[in-house]
Amino acid sequence: MTQKIAFQGEPGAYSHQACREARPEMEPIPCRTFEDAIDKVRSGEAAFAMLPVENSTYGRVADIHSLLPDSGLHIVDEAFVRVHINLLAVPGTKLDQVQTATSHTVLLGQCRGFLREHGIRPVVGADTAGSAQHVAEVGDPTQAALASDLAGEIYGLDVLARHIEDHSRNTTRFLIMTNEPDYSRRGEDGMITSFVFRVRNIPAALYKAMGGFATNGVNMTKLESYMVGGSFLATQFYADIEGHPEDENVKMALEELDYFTDYMKILGVYPADPRRH
Repeated sequence: MTQKIAFQGEPGAYSHQACREARPEMEPIPCRTFEDAIDKVRSGEAAFAMLPVENSTYGRVADIHSLLPDSGLHIVDEAFVRVHINLLAVPGTKLDQVQTATSHTVLLGQCRGFLREHGIRPVVGADTAGSAQHVAEVGDPTQAALASDLAGEIYGLDVLARHIEDHSRNTTRFLIMTNEPDYSRRGEDGMITSFVFRVRNIPAALYKAMGGFATNGVNMTKLESYMVGGSFLATQFYADIEGHPEDENVKMALEELDYFTDYMKILGVYPADPRRH
């Protein structure tokens, strides 16, 4: 039986593209929200969830880091997906007919130069693939959508302009999550360990907690903070480091971190995507 992988969005979303690229042998399952995608895995309806965490142009995906620690899922892989944005319209449309382009606000912001150059008015839509679906249903050549090649393929739209994003290296990082952790060493580009922690309420706790990674030569590739529990006093940190928890230097750094924290949870140990570098 074909395994399933859940993603947030309509068919043709960039998360759908990520599923196709990273797990082509699996059946992608569209979900309305990130929580729904997580629930599909928890219930056993899907084997994995494909969750976006950050974009090289736009930054962190809102709310996702606060969902991960309580999801009950474990990160077992990451995928870096090149985000190519296309102007899609109903078949037979000419570029000079297009008056509006609908998409998620993030994509609209990544194509400002092209839209301005061609006098096309941006219109905010719920999401990228949903915008493409709407354009296909309306059938109006003055209305176009900004979305993926996959969305154009699914909804039968023509690509009027291809790869129109302002930044040529626009990439989204996804985490692949499942019910059981996998700490085995795998891949050819090293391992990544992701975890969350809260520092103890003592002076310079964060500075001291981070010192162990520096003194032990552990490269921290990401450190982000966010509020938890609706309190300005409770700050949680999300971190990615290069290495495996059983590496001697990583083990020593995590032991030092433990001394200055009152909560620490490993979210996953997984191979680095070759495109990370």
